[in-house]
Amino acid sequence: MNIRNFCIIAHIDHGKSTLADRFLELTGTVEKRKMKAQMLDSMELEQERGITIKLTPVRMAYDNYILNLIDTPGHVDFNYEVSRSLAAVEGAILLVDATQGVQAQTIGNLYLALEQNLTIIPVLNKIDMPIAEIEKTKTEIIHLLGCKEEEILMCSAKTGQGVEEVLRAVIEKVPAPRHCEDPAMAGDEAIQLPTDTGSPRPCVGARDDGILRALIFDSTYDDYRGVVAAIRVVYGEIRGPFGSAQGGQKIKFMRTGAVAEALEVGHYAPEFKADPIIASGQIGYVVTGLKELKDVRVGDTITLANSPASEPLSGYKEIKPMVFAGIFPQEGDDYNSLRDAVDRLKLSDASLFYEPEHSQAMGFGFRCGFLGMLHLDIFQERLKREFGLHVVVTVPSVAYKVLKTDGKEIIAKSPQDMPEPNYIAEIEEPWMSVDVITPQNYIGNVMGLITEREGRYLNTEYLSAGAGQRAILHYELPLASLITDFYDKLKTVTSGYASLNYEFKRYEKTDVIKLDILVAEEKIESLATLVWRDSAFKVGKQIVNSLKETLPKQQFVIKIQAAIGGKIVAAERLSALRKDVTAKLYGGDVTRKNKLLEKQKKGKKKMLAMGKGKVDIPTEAYLAVLKR
Repeated sequence: MNIRNFCIIAHIDHGKSTLADRFLELTGTVEKRKMKAQMLDSMELEQERGITIKLTPVRMAYDNYILNLIDTPGHVDFNYEVSRSLAAVEGAILLVDATQGVQAQTIGNLYLALEQNLTIIPVLNKIDMPIAEIEKTKTEIIHLLGCKEEEILMCSAKTGQGVEEVLRAVIEKVPAPRHCEDPAMAGDEAIQLPTDTGSPRPCVGARDDGILRALIFDSTYDDYRGVVAAIRVVYGEIRGPFGSAQGGQKIKFMRTGAVAEALEVGHYAPEFKADPIIASGQIGYVVTGLKELKDVRVGDTITLANSPASEPLSGYKEIKPMVFAGIFPQEGDDYNSLRDAVDRLKLSDASLFYEPEHSQAMGFGFRCGFLGMLHLDIFQERLKREFGLHVVVTVPSVAYKVLKTDGKEIIAKSPQDMPEPNYIAEIEEPWMSVDVITPQNYIGNVMGLITEREGRYLNTEYLSAGAGQRAILHYELPLASLITDFYDKLKTVTSGYASLNYEFKRYEKTDVIKLDILVAEEKIESLATLVWRDSAFKVGKQIVNSLKETLPKQQFVIKIQAAIGGKIVAAERLSALRKDVTAKLYGGDVTRKNKLLEKQKKGKKKMLAMGKGKVDIPTEAYLAVLKR
């Protein structure tokens, strides 16, 4: 079969999107007059930040072969996008920047590809750069993959040098699509990817009875055509109305049970291009016309409504968000718009979790789960740009497992979910396996930073020898230490040279308490945070200081306090905004001046006593606490 399905995996900024651009030029998929940098990064945010956020499929024709490429993100927060891409292809180009060498996410994405038993093609990029360290980087790749030096291809995605050889290697080395299926699903919700890297996927070609089964690996929403699902056809074929008198086939989504008509099927070029049919082994899209977003789920199987398959394909393991934050509209009447926007983002971002939440201070909103802080940042930015919504984000927290005294176990996603201390038997927090790649001279700085964040040292592995030697430091670290500013601090202590990869390891027992924040003696629910008991004073002090700097002054003194239960652990006072009541006085007895000042003081006390001391917390104050 003259089809090759492959993707490009790499660390951030190692040239994935640029190499994809050269492939599109070389194969003539996009006309030269229409070409632009980062062609597959269609989102404005991707273009602006120079990073890939969404996986993007494209079909290319070259030398009588159909090549289906999926461009993937590089940042650790989006590796769920990578895992979905890998399940839809047979091979992967492992791209390594010759100026930076192997980085943490190079290794993370490689392990994901090995779990899927993909054919790996190692490629060295940016060989035209004056600072390229080709031999050193080759040594690192050989250390990582155990391959031979002659198997490593060299190219410059910027100039086009060596790009054709990479494309030919894809044709020669990546196997044609096989009718192979992952092991059977473990229940409706927990769908596991294969993890045994030693054995190939079990081939079940004998079971291919020609009945349509297509895996949904991504989806988007079109206002006019409803949900558009990106699919990999594993068995059978799917026909659209294009070139057919009978119209599009009736299709069924096996998990949700929804039935729709294939209003159009086709491939990505990279824009939608209609075809009469998508056959087994192909990657393409199907326009469903469905307006209910919940009917289409990433990982679901599409089959024919009139002759359905007996069992669905294995999908993807359910992703577990690790970082939770409250998302509230700045304007209360924007709640419905926010709900619609989050629904749509969920369609194209399967790793996003959300549920409705109500706060006394903020009104109605959502408790959203993310894979990390960049994921949260991108989500917030997309709400603003794509839907014109301005939101307030509460202090992020991790998901704690809480065992109550009555034997029930709950997951506390926010400080408000945490029961009263006398009802808690035990609390567990998530720990991550962390890999940091750094030049040798910064090892001490990295170790100091991670030790300060309660990390546990495992071992050190060296990637290369000689001058400029680089090491991988293996640690275990509580997720709570990672989610705020760890990455920024790591870049600071290593002058920007270190790279980071992390994944969930296990839950461990911890001593966590709820820290309440009071402003003008009123609890501000959305500022409450969960902290380790021994760092409560330090965190409380930081928060009250942040609020003192950012809260606007009122006509009365504002008390800002951090409390654990009824005990105040840190406090500050914001002095009153004082009107000059003595401005009209000229000369005369000083008692007149004192009398006016005394009257003003009594007025402020009365104002506070009558409950007119309510303080509105501006967004800037929330952000200051968030970035403390």
